[in-house]
Amino acid sequence: MGMPKSLVAGVVGLAASLAFADANVAMVEVSGSLAEQPGSLAWLRASDSFDTLDGLISALQGIAADDSLDGVVIRLKDAQLPRVQVQEIGQAIERIRDSGKRVHVFAENYGDSEILLGSYADERIVQAGGSVTLTGLHMEEMFLADTLSWLGIKADMVQVGDYKGADEMYMQSKPTPAWDWNINQLLDGLYDGMRSQLRTNLGLTDEQLDSAMATGWFSDASAAIDAGLVSAEVDLPVLTDYLQDEYGDDVAWREITPEPGLAFDAMNPFAMLKTLMTPPDHTPDRETIAVLHVVGTIVDGESSPGGLMGGESVGSRTIRNALEEILDEPLVRGVVVRIDSPGGSAIASEVIWQGLRRVAAEKPVWVSVGSMAASGGYYTAVGGDKIYVNPSSLVGSIGVVGGKFSMGELYEKLHVHFVERSRGPRANLFSSVEAWSPEERAFVKGKMAETYRLFTSRVEAGRPGIDLTQTAEGRLFTGTRAIEMGMADEIGTLDDTISGLAAELGLDEYDVMDYPGPKSFEEVVQGMLGGMVTSPVDGRLEAARAAAELLGPNAWRQVSNAGRALLQFREEPVQAVMPRVMIFD
Repeated sequence: MGMPKSLVAGVVGLAASLAFADANVAMVEVSGSLAEQPGSLAWLRASDSFDTLDGLISALQGIAADDSLDGVVIRLKDAQLPRVQVQEIGQAIERIRDSGKRVHVFAENYGDSEILLGSYADERIVQAGGSVTLTGLHMEEMFLADTLSWLGIKADMVQVGDYKGADEMYMQSKPTPAWDWNINQLLDGLYDGMRSQLRTNLGLTDEQLDSAMATGWFSDASAAIDAGLVSAEVDLPVLTDYLQDEYGDDVAWREITPEPGLAFDAMNPFAMLKTLMTPPDHTPDRETIAVLHVVGTIVDGESSPGGLMGGESVGSRTIRNALEEILDEPLVRGVVVRIDSPGGSAIASEVIWQGLRRVAAEKPVWVSVGSMAASGGYYTAVGGDKIYVNPSSLVGSIGVVGGKFSMGELYEKLHVHFVERSRGPRANLFSSVEAWSPEERAFVKGKMAETYRLFTSRVEAGRPGIDLTQTAEGRLFTGTRAIEMGMADEIGTLDDTISGLAAELGLDEYDVMDYPGPKSFEEVVQGMLGGMVTSPVDGRLEAARAAAELLGPNAWRQVSNAGRALLQFREEPVQAVMPRVMIFD
């Protein structure tokens, strides 16, 4: 980014205090998943952390800038990196290589993500005895119509856009032809992008890649080396000896880790209490580019870190407050909106769009798409002046879906008797007992069509010349295809977006600040206590944990998000949300 962050400065400054060796090699460990934005209490840590994507990329940028280093080993320890994060980290690896340093990736086992990330490096090293698996893409969709019918629940759903697909999970037992086309062309795009990266980075022909994928399912290291998927098999305890042979010199290791500890003296209770009770300062002190994070399901009200029924949500009220803070701060020269969202509330998406255009009247607003900007996420994206995407970003799903679940048959099976009473011409429209009549269904669809027209008008205003007959009605595209369709402007990472905006503004030195800003310790505690008051009973929590363990983290995230989407229909009948149960392996 325009100015190295504290972690980068620490990495570069560390060089002066270390003894010189013929070959100085950094070690960076990546484990678990990387968050898109800092946690609420990140300001209490002594330094940046590798638990965010930006923290890791900043560290890699510091390595590229450190002239005393000859190379770096990136050790993957059970890392869970989605395709878009692999691409953004891969670009940082390319910059290290461009600076004249060698990059080695080491992992106990290689799967698709490890191979794709390793393809950016000079060398991919697998632990002796480890496995290498290149499976390609696998996707599972759930269709619950028969399940709901068996339970006595009728899904009364309406979608605007033949390709939307968000209601098919509840209404169908198999995909409709329009949805089948939509998801197949999307999967083709992702697969072609994966193969293109492997061919280019590994120097394989189509025939060699076909052979590697045919034989590379759970292969041993020797077969994977022969196929060109990995470079070497090395036992971790002798990695130093191996690299000494590679560099032809003695190797001195430099472990690159965030500075441990807290931003206060934990042994001094008065200093600790003062720090915890003092609200964090989130005021820029020189020219700054704001990074506004729109991550998770879009909802009305306040943002939430997530819970039993899915991942984090981004609230329209929280984002609007952050936008007003940005607008009122003269040192914030421009805004980059980082979006990773499947959409959600159509009303909340419109509220956020309004806020972005309000800021854009005075300051440039650019957009960086992470894994997805779909439905309400894309609604938000077109509020920006320029849109960057990654090749594997999911973009589009311009459409709306709405409905309810009528459970009269379920109540009968359970011998539950309801007596309904209504006052007003449409007071019973969202009765949980009775399904819609044809007239009621037509009324709801008419209201949804109004929301759809507003949505498409925002798209046309933000993307002049776009052909909605080819891009709307729920169609989904990869980032590369989205550019071809006029839905985005350039391929680029978050760092590219920030650097591009800084160049546009003529900024040589600047800070980067994340918005919404950090929460005070008191706010976090209040949120935790509130969650305890309204949390489910222990039995339901244990059931959720068991389901998560059974399905695995990726599938559970998708399934739990589907449950969250279902619950949202109780609060707001019309949603700009993409299909939830789409599980990619």
